[in-house]
Amino acid sequence: MKALTWQAKRSVSVEDVPDPTIIDPTDAIVRITSTAICGSDLHLYEVLGPFMDKGDVIGHEPMGIVEEVGSAVTNLKPGDRVVVPFNVSCGHCYMCSRGLQSQCETTQVREYNSGAALLGYSRLYGSVPGGQAEYLRVPHADYGPIKVPNVGEDERFLFLSDVLPTAWQAVKYAATPEGGTMAVLGLGPIGQMCARIGQHLGLRVIAVDPVRERREMAERHGIATLDSFEGTADRLRELTDGRGPDSVVDAVGMEAHGSPVAGAAQAATGLLPSPVGRAMMENAGVDRLGAFYTAIDAVRRGGTISLSGVYGGMKDPLPMLTLFDKQVELRMGQCNVRNWVDDLLPLVDDPSDPLGVLDLKTHTAPLDEAPEMYEKFQKKEDGCIKVVLKP
Repeated sequence: MKALTWQAKRSVSVEDVPDPTIIDPTDAIVRITSTAICGSDLHLYEVLGPFMDKGDVIGHEPMGIVEEVGSAVTNLKPGDRVVVPFNVSCGHCYMCSRGLQSQCETTQVREYNSGAALLGYSRLYGSVPGGQAEYLRVPHADYGPIKVPNVGEDERFLFLSDVLPTAWQAVKYAATPEGGTMAVLGLGPIGQMCARIGQHLGLRVIAVDPVRERREMAERHGIATLDSFEGTADRLRELTDGRGPDSVVDAVGMEAHGSPVAGAAQAATGLLPSPVGRAMMENAGVDRLGAFYTAIDAVRRGGTISLSGVYGGMKDPLPMLTLFDKQVELRMGQCNVRNWVDDLLPLVDDPSDPLGVLDLKTHTAPLDEAPEMYEKFQKKEDGCIKVVLKP
């Protein structure tokens, strides 16, 4: 089959790789009909290279048609249409039973002291072959895949794999009081959906992004926007009686602009030989914290910061005096996809499309064009916000 493979920093290519097969009785094989590029994939493309191996199949936002199931899978059958969550979780361990599927004790990657395995996401998360491919082996298919109707565009359901539950969790973790104000930093796919979900739940939402096309997409859905991270905290205070928003969602993460020293360190680490680079990131890695610092400055006293943007540094400097003095609450973590499906499936299946899922994709391309789309997405060219690949 054809699959998108990691080759080196800023280098991915479509290669012929062996077809996946049933290995465990709880496996399923899914023929992929749509698979999206995630902002987190760009971390593999740029920052997390030391944890990648040449030829790794990447991608963690797939959906498709079940082709084959293992002997222990009774909830799926060939022909079922499914969305595959990016967490690989068992559904029955201590963590899964508490709605913490991203911490699944059955699939935790203990070698790196990481949480649950993820599809297509480096040694840190199990080196499980990913979904930017023609076919995908789905472990723990007796629990993970989400059955969806056999009618309607893939894009109506595809974002249940990651974007929608990640945004929903981010908004829930923000714990904005009823009728309160939530700021969203970054209007990539996650930020877009955080803003729309917040508005759907009755919050006042103010979103920030310097990229015009991203602001315009949010504004189509009635979201108020600001056009620069510079001076953002002061502008947000002006809009909230001098206090700052009740909550701030950081939907940017480790590669935020405005952190030149950390950016240089990330770039240097990514060029080191893999074992050395892994050791550097595990013991001395730093993130570009511009967005997080803005969130800390902007949020009102006693407010909440919800981190949905991915961070990976082990030696990040944080302004603990400010966090403590302002009595800021922090919530964060990988999304527990399965925990939020019951809330989201009725919304995406609603013909009125209340969350605007059909207005998120900006580019569609065949799998063969994935390398070009990665470059375009990273450089934010051609209004690129969300790419869907068709294997």
